[in-house]
Amino acid sequence: LRPFQFRPHVPVVRSIRRAIQWLWHQEGNPGQRARGQAAGVFCGCFPFFGLQTLLGVALASVVRGNHLLAAAGTWISNPFTYLPLYWFNFKLGCLLLGPGMGWPGLDTLRSGAVWQLGWSFTSRILVGSLLVGLAAGPGLGWLYWRWLMQTSGPLPGYRAGQEPDQG
Repeated sequence: LRPFQFRPHVPVVRSIRRAIQWLWHQEGNPGQRARGQAAGVFCGCFPFFGLQTLLGVALASVVRGNHLLAAAGTWISNPFTYLPLYWFNFKLGCLLLGPGMGWPGLDTLRSGAVWQLGWSFTSRILVGSLLVGLAAGPGLGWLYWRWLMQTSGPLPGYRAGQEPDQG
């Protein structure tokens, strides 16, 4: 008889491990991978349902980043996070542009009539999304780049006292 080993949520732990391995084994140098991730996160901050992945991959092409990581980065807004993310973006936009008409409510968001709310709502959520994207995209891209650099060691051609090339 083997002693009982407590292993909480083995499938969840296994899924997280696989996701980290997938992130680690993407092609490209650390700079390309981080730029792809940053492009995806930036585009994921905008409420363009159905277009975020396409926009993220297009932006990754412009900044010469990894396309798969760009697509994955857009999942910063997913069914669990999009309501708080877009509420925060809207409130940030209201801080800069004034209160406007107020948050439309969950029923309006569920009905898909968000873009029919007019410029008062649209301008505030887009300004907030831009600012959050400008902070979250490059910020998470930089953290991912630092993680890649720490776990992979110095790049070829790296000399002590010299910053490694970001790709």
